[in-house]
Amino acid sequence: MTAPKQKTNILLRFWKKLGPGLVTGSSDDDPSGIATYSQAGAAYGLTTLWATLITFPLMASMQEMCARIGLVTSQGLTGTLKKHYSKPILYLMLIFSFPAIVLNIGADIAGMGAVGNLLFPAIDATYFSVLFTFILLVMIIYLPYQKIASVLKYLCIVLLVYLIIPFLYHQDWLAIVKATVIPTIKFDKNFISILVGIFGTTISPYLFFWQATMEVEEQKHKKQHLMVNKKIIHEMKQDVDFGMMFSGVVAWFIILTTGTVLFNANIHQIDTVEQAAMALRPLAGQSAYLLFAVGIIGTGFLAIPVLSGSLSYIFCETFGWKEGLDNKFNEARPFYLIIAVSLILGLSLNYVGISPIKALIYSAILYGVTAPVIIAIILHICNNKEVMGRFTNNRIQNILGLTAFFIMFIAALTLLYLQIAS
Repeated sequence: MTAPKQKTNILLRFWKKLGPGLVTGSSDDDPSGIATYSQAGAAYGLTTLWATLITFPLMASMQEMCARIGLVTSQGLTGTLKKHYSKPILYLMLIFSFPAIVLNIGADIAGMGAVGNLLFPAIDATYFSVLFTFILLVMIIYLPYQKIASVLKYLCIVLLVYLIIPFLYHQDWLAIVKATVIPTIKFDKNFISILVGIFGTTISPYLFFWQATMEVEEQKHKKQHLMVNKKIIHEMKQDVDFGMMFSGVVAWFIILTTGTVLFNANIHQIDTVEQAAMALRPLAGQSAYLLFAVGIIGTGFLAIPVLSGSLSYIFCETFGWKEGLDNKFNEARPFYLIIAVSLILGLSLNYVGISPIKALIYSAILYGVTAPVIIAIILHICNNKEVMGRFTNNRIQNILGLTAFFIMFIAALTLLYLQIAS
């Protein structure tokens, strides 16, 4: 076999191994996440690049724990909580998760619609939002899990467009490397808010629930009801690590793009993703603008099924309703109805006076409040031998998990303080 063919086969085998970890990591770079990274780059140039380097090991550690819980218990995170913890904790997670996820969905749908209007100005953004919502509903309800997983996996490729854009514009790579490895902190309210936003949008509670549940779904699809072993755990870890690294790299490139193109052009106020795309057009050229805009729509199609799906799994596992993307609509009606309701409620935010930016702020507050609690529970589960058997956390995993807890706890307090003080 020739060397090029061998390399191709290796890449194909690696691609086939990737699954829930890649999709979860990529969905983290949704339109609302892109808006946060764009705000960071436009407002502060390269000075927040280092934050993406810090978040990667924390993201990877937390998602690996959630995936391991799913593999070992054959239950989602909600099912494990229900079995081993008190009901008030479970209901508290549900109360906070529902509005946060719906607000996030609403912000993403609005962002997709606005970008659709940028590409086709003759069509109002509202029509695009309705169209995208309808397409998502049809896709989620009528496609079986295998098809949805495949579609989501290939949608991850859309994110590669953000790795191209910076090379269409002159860059000072020495300054970029310095900003990435040497942390810069400015002790002012706006800078701290941006940092909190970056940490909040990368370590989001809904991803914890989705990761655990998708590992269970993946094993069901593969019909692997075998005893979990080190090989399965190792393959899962590779998938999660790659997915989180890919997410972090994309975030880094978005901050880099806006931090050089927009910041250097004295465009420091970016409130929405469509503003970021529009601002790039005269500065970095038509190709950069189109790539950025198409990427936003693609990431919305990737992230919204993850957001709505994670919410539906939380509800169904809490109340014991039949769930699963492999089931048909008439086999798991509550599961699909919750997905439909979450999408319609998200879409309706455009008509009740809640702007995408307000939706992002509100969801960030709710995520910020719940994240430390959920991280603490995940750490407790992963150190509980009665639940995890011989697959409990090692020392490094606990250190990374505790670091994530303290960072998110401080971020939550800071976010609440900034909202009260403003």
